[in-house]
Amino acid sequence: MFSSLSRPRALALCALPVVALFAAVGLAPLPYAIAQPGSTADVLGADRGQEVITITGAPVRKTGGQLRMTTILATGPSADIRFTDVADAWFRTDRAVLPKSSVYPSGKSDAEVEEHNLGQMKESQDAAALAALGHLKKDPAKVKVTLHLADIGGPSAGLLFSLGIVDKLDGNGAGGDLTGGRTVAGTGTIAPDGKVGAVGGVSLKTQAAARDGATVFLVPKAECSDAEAELPKGLRLVPVTALDDAVASLRALGQGQESKVPSC
Repeated sequence: MFSSLSRPRALALCALPVVALFAAVGLAPLPYAIAQPGSTADVLGADRGQEVITITGAPVRKTGGQLRMTTILATGPSADIRFTDVADAWFRTDRAVLPKSSVYPSGKSDAEVEEHNLGQMKESQDAAALAALGHLKKDPAKVKVTLHLADIGGPSAGLLFSLGIVDKLDGNGAGGDLTGGRTVAGTGTIAPDGKVGAVGGVSLKTQAAARDGATVFLVPKAECSDAEAELPKGLRLVPVTALDDAVASLRALGQGQESKVPSC
């Protein structure tokens, strides 16, 4: 038992392990990644001088407006994330703290992660082409689609790739642009049957979309609440579950039929 004279010293001595603990926490690497809004790319345009979407075996129309796929930029799998990094990101709307395991496969080097992401992108592109051609009832044995987008990996551009293919081949079914002349952005994986899947990082992608001029953002319906969390002013969210309803919503917007367009 400590006397009143010895109590301050006792408290100081007891505080030392706590201070040491906080110092250790501040210096120890944590299993998180810090993400921020990344680049966007117009899938109806060109990337490094090469068309993002090239189609042979069917007439292709000239398009207007933009369909911008969106990305997030995350710290690498080998980056040391400290408590101070997490604390800083926690209070910023343009940063997100994510479990590293949700962003990168565990136990992989930076090079292996890049290879994995590029593999996912290729699978996504193949699925996007099949979904778009299926939507248009075109034979994939006759119509060939080539997709090119450098230095971007992962599956989350699938929906926008499919929409770009549909726009180049069909527009809105009446010779007009699927975009209605707007800059439309979005995200979502795509399956060969046209189903749209969730992707993560949506609140950061809406910021990237607004920054690059988008006024409409297509979001997987399951991620509506995440998208609304930090929604930039002037950006309209349109929830989608499949390619068919994404196309239908854009057609309705282009025709001024606002009541037919769902919202989150």
